[in-house]
Amino acid sequence: MLDNWLNLWNGDLALAGTTVTPDFVVHAAMLDGSGELHGPQALAGWIAQLRGAFPDLTFAVQVGPVTEGPMTVIRWLATGTYAGGFPGASAAPGTAIAFTGIDILRAASEEDGRYAEYWLNSDMHVLFAQLGLG
Repeated sequence: MLDNWLNLWNGDLALAGTTVTPDFVVHAAMLDGSGELHGPQALAGWIAQLRGAFPDLTFAVQVGPVTEGPMTVIRWLATGTYAGGFPGASAAPGTAIAFTGIDILRAASEEDGRYAEYWLNSDMHVLFAQLGLG
């Protein structure tokens, strides 16, 4: 399951439907001020939007996975190159970026093999500094 999750974030958006449940919920601070997304299509759209500004973005596990019951936690490092288009950014296209985060994932069930819920805590202030955002 975790391999599919990482491959999804690393650009294989077709995995969304087989990696998360139809009622999947994301809990995260979104740039538009909302705090949740629902379903595989919303997740794939969110990842695609991020990858639009960072097309070569690669996520790698630094710590974990740590599992207990249906819960899995990883700390990841994302690296890539800024392609432009992030609102308000003063960084030039081609700028290398790196930031970290922690994913907490709840599996629907062992039998289902998909994630049902996701909490994200990422170091966006580090990314924003690299992009020249105040």
